[in-house]
This record gives sequence, C-alpha cells and structure tokens, in this order.
Amino acid sequence: MSFGTQVKEELCRGEPARKCCARAEAYGVLLFCHTFAPREIKVVTGSAAFAGRLPELFRRAFRLSFDQRPEPGEAGKRIFLIHDPDKLSAIREIYGIDPAVSLAHHINFAVLEEDHCRTAFLRGAFLTAGSVSDPAKGYHLELVTSHYNVSRELSALLPEVGFSPKQTTRKSNYITYFKSSETIADFLTAVGAPLSAMELMNAKLEKHLRGSVNRRVNCDSANLDKAVDAALGQVEAIERYASVHGLDSLPDKLRETAALRMDHPELTLSQLAAICDPPVTKSCLNHRLRKLMELAGR
Repeated sequence: MSFGTQVKEELCRGEPARKCCARAEAYGVLLFCHTFAPREIKVVTGSAAFAGRLPELFRRAFRLSFDQRPEPGEAGKRIFLIHDPDKLSAIREIYGIDPAVSLAHHINFAVLEEDHCRTAFLRGAFLTAGSVSDPAKGYHLELVTSHYNVSRELSALLPEVGFSPKQTTRKSNYITYFKSSETIADFLTAVGAPLSAMELMNAKLEKHLRGSVNRRVNCDSANLDKAVDAALGQVEAIERYASVHGLDSLPDKLRETAALRMDHPELTLSQLAAICDPPVTKSCLNHRLRKLMELAGR
C-alpha cells in the first residue's frame, strides 16, 4: 500500500462530527472534483476508502444520494454522478452559487467561518484531488484544481489555518503544494491523519540517523586510510634507516619506538603509545616517529 493510499484510508475512518463540517468537506470535494457544473457533478476516485465515504458524506451534507455510483467491490477509477436538476439546485443553493451570475467557481468563505469547517474543507479537497509522496523518497504534498479562482482563494485560506503554501501550474491545472516535511506533517494532523503524520516524521528521523551514520563511517574510513598510509610510511623509513645505520645506532627511546612500530604496523598512535615501557602520550610518540622519519631522510 502506498503512503498516499494509507493517508486517505486514515482520513476516511471517522465521520464529520457536525453537519457544518460535512458540508464543508463536501464543498472541498465539489471544488476539487472532476466536474462541478450546472448540469452535472462528477467525482472520480481511485481510493476505495474515499469511495466508501462519499455516499454517507453527501447524505449527511445534503440529504441526497448520487444518481450513479460504482458497484460494490468495483476496482480502478470509481465514478459518482449527479444529474438530477433538483439535487444540483439544492447543492448550489447551500453554497450560494448562482450560474446566472458567474460560471467561475469561488470559495464561499461564509461556509468556512469556523476552524473545524476549514480543516474539513481541506480534508475533502485532499481526498478528492490531493497526493503526498512516500516520505522515504521525499517530501511533497499537493492539491490540484482546474479552477483558477479556487486555487488563488485556497492560497489565501491556508495561512488562516497556519500554512504557507507554494503554487504552480501543470498543463491546465493549478497546483497548491508543500515541500517542508514539518508543514506536511502539520497539514496531515490538521485534516485528520495524525498517525500518517507521525510515520512521516519517523521516516525523516530514520533518514537523518542513517545519513549521520554513513557520514561517520565514511569519515572513520577516511581517517583509517590515512593512519594506515602513515604507518606504512613510518615502517618503510625505519627499515631504510636500519639497512644503512642499524637500529642499535639510535638512542634508547627512538630504538624502542622503531621496534614497536615495525612489530605493530596495524596499531594507531594511541595504541602504540600505550604499549611503550613506560607508556607515553600520543603527542610524545608522534614526536619520536617524526624524528625517525627525519633521520631516515638524511
């Protein structure tokens, strides 16, 4: 199951608590659905959960049923239609829509005066024409409408409930979207999907931790490579000095350091310093090795 499908299933689990919220949610459905015209309402969805929610939502909001709806168990794109003039007129009247005055749709903010109605409206819009990416791959949530005025007015509505959207166009559609993981999580929580919001933030945390571990491993690997190269260079210098002068020509402390490095080329400076007799500091041992490198280069 995709993350987007999971989100819509969670959004469809509860019914609107108030009739005003049912009408607000249905308003979001209508302004973002396939067709909301004087002679037809057409809602198309691939979500089984949303298809199961729609009939009860419209019954509660308008006390009416769809003229055509999918057969039970029907898969793929599910189509809901209303053609009856009386039903269409009743719906338009509720939202103050008069086709004789304007054919262009607008958001009637009088229907969305309360915060709970605004979030219900956004839930309906998302269920109808929203999508959200898998948080394991990226962060993107969008709402798509073919109505220019609705898109502009949506961008004015969202800040009133605490969101700052971005907008763009795609072909003949108008896109309102978010890219911030925190904003997407807050939006999902507001419209009724807190579990999905938590999953999104958990996925973000997991990616962050995985990235931190990878950076640490890469850093440790690079440091290890440098330490190995340095140790090999020290061993080669000591062998070169020994072949010419012999290690017995060295002072006691340098001779001990040279012997330890040749016997333990795999040890780090800290480890090598610890097995000196007596143990010395890493800085002291490093100074001795630099001295040996200088003598070998003469």
